[in-house]
Amino acid sequence: MPSAEGWFDRFVNGLPETRIFQRLASWVLVPYWAWRTPVKPLPGGPHPSIQPGDNLQCMMNLIMPLKEKSPIGRAKAALAIAQNKDAIYAGLDNVGTVHFARFVIVGDNICMFSVYDGDFTNYIRDFIATIGSVFNAVVELVEGGEAVIPCEHNVEAFIQWVHERDLYQVPDTATDLLRDQEALNGDKAASGNDDLRLLPRKVVLQLRANANVSLGGGYRAYPGFSAAQVRNQLGLGW
Repeated sequence: MPSAEGWFDRFVNGLPETRIFQRLASWVLVPYWAWRTPVKPLPGGPHPSIQPGDNLQCMMNLIMPLKEKSPIGRAKAALAIAQNKDAIYAGLDNVGTVHFARFVIVGDNICMFSVYDGDFTNYIRDFIATIGSVFNAVVELVEGGEAVIPCEHNVEAFIQWVHERDLYQVPDTATDLLRDQEALNGDKAASGNDDLRLLPRKVVLQLRANANVSLGGGYRAYPGFSAAQVRNQLGLGW
């Protein structure tokens, strides 16, 4: 079926795909939007929920920019983790609600990604109360870390410090991102201006304020069968 679009419609619709338009949007249009419509950064971590099932396997995506942004700074961070690995893992064992945790160096950031059950505040409080003195070796390498060292003596400040560096988790439903933005401005309504024609601008501005985000709450499941059970049922053996 032939398209009803004229040449001008095709020209306008194709503009976002052109390199010159993309550069103008990045350098001129988005900064202008941000100036006219200031957007606050959204807080990190999962959304609070009273549903018990929503408080299982919660994600923490902690991004900590290193003070020394060089291969030497990254080496110091790797060494701090390696030297204290056993104590850190023992502390995570003692917390009792952590499914897994790992440390990753991405660019000039030392990152801690973990999955835990229950309340974020209790997770961090239990963790730092157990091994705060050990974790100081990592925190002192991070921008702003001196404000909470020694961690074991500044527990509440450390919880807030971690929360500010935990990635904002973009909701799985697009319009929920608008609710989060509106809630920062005092609008607690369950619904609002959900005109999806306005969504791209609002998402662009929010991702300008939160440059790093976690996309959705992540996949969570407890598999019903192990790999060994599946192979056994198929007669493949182990």
